[in-house]
Amino acid sequence: MEEPKGKVTVSDPTQMKIDVQTEPFEPSVDVHAPRTSGGATDVLMRGSLGLRRTALFLSLVSFMLVVFLVSKNGDWIDFSMRQEYRYLLAVAILSVLYNGVQAFRQSHEPCNGKNMLQPRTAGLIDFVGDQVVAYLLLSSTSSAIPITHITREIVGKNIFTDTLAAAIAMSFLAFCCLALSAVISGYKLFTRTYI
Repeated sequence: MEEPKGKVTVSDPTQMKIDVQTEPFEPSVDVHAPRTSGGATDVLMRGSLGLRRTALFLSLVSFMLVVFLVSKNGDWIDFSMRQEYRYLLAVAILSVLYNGVQAFRQSHEPCNGKNMLQPRTAGLIDFVGDQVVAYLLLSSTSSAIPITHITREIVGKNIFTDTLAAAIAMSFLAFCCLALSAVISGYKLFTRTYI
């Protein structure tokens, strides 16, 4: 009859036999793993993707509002003569393209199990791209705010100025999302945690 492991067995009162089985020690922490745990990595990935999708949606709304104004032509103002509004439109288009490509890449990689880019390159593109597009969004909103404010003081509130104010607000909210995304991508880049 086999006795359980780790128990003290006494066969003769003068001799005591201790049967202890030892197994090799395996550390429970992988020293080569990224510094964040699996849960934190998953939260960073979801947060980054959610912020990019939100920025994509807000930039698309801003773009559509400005295009709506171009088609209406503002009745009394030649839209194409206002450089501030053309800049707002161009940055909205750039933001839609950037966030669309980044959201597609981040959604596609986990589903496929393959990285489209090297992790270091992807981290660098995320960090620099987020900062550049966020700066452009902020500068386009700050250039369009004064002319919209002046126009509101001269002619009062109308559909043209209200739509421009909404487009500016959407661009600013897209900037906020990309600024938070830049913080996450900077954290991933400088802690070498590539998702």
